[in-house]
Amino acid sequence: MTDTPSPSVALDDQLCFALYAASRAITARYRPMLDELGLTYPQYLVLMLLWEDDGQTVGQLGARLALDSGTLSPLLKRLTAAGLVTRHRRADDERSVSIRLTDAGRALEGPACSVSAQMIDALAMGTEEFASLRNLLHVITERVSAPQADATSV
Repeated sequence: MTDTPSPSVALDDQLCFALYAASRAITARYRPMLDELGLTYPQYLVLMLLWEDDGQTVGQLGARLALDSGTLSPLLKRLTAAGLVTRHRRADDERSVSIRLTDAGRALEGPACSVSAQMIDALAMGTEEFASLRNLLHVITERVSAPQADATSV
């Protein structure tokens, strides 16, 4: 039997607040570095996905980032206006829009690696500690995102 935490309403006992505070601190640390690149944090996330695999659809990007089209579409329009991506209807499926990096968008990948290196330095974690934290955060996301079992069927 595993030992579980006791329920509490004290703010400092809440995992949700610890995650929220850490997320805000990390994105605040990113902000000045991304400002130098002319990017917002969500734009940076989209570009990272395209550097991994260019030509993804809006649906693929939205699914990977857990963003709906109402949030993602204006973000992609701003990246297009900045000359970093192009948007094209796919020939094989007119309902689907493919997003591709421009030369300017590809050119930001090198400077973005510098941003990543600076964040790794700011965290001051070893490789194992970094991987362990990242993996634990993935587990938390998966568990909290999983559909809850129907209590009445027990």
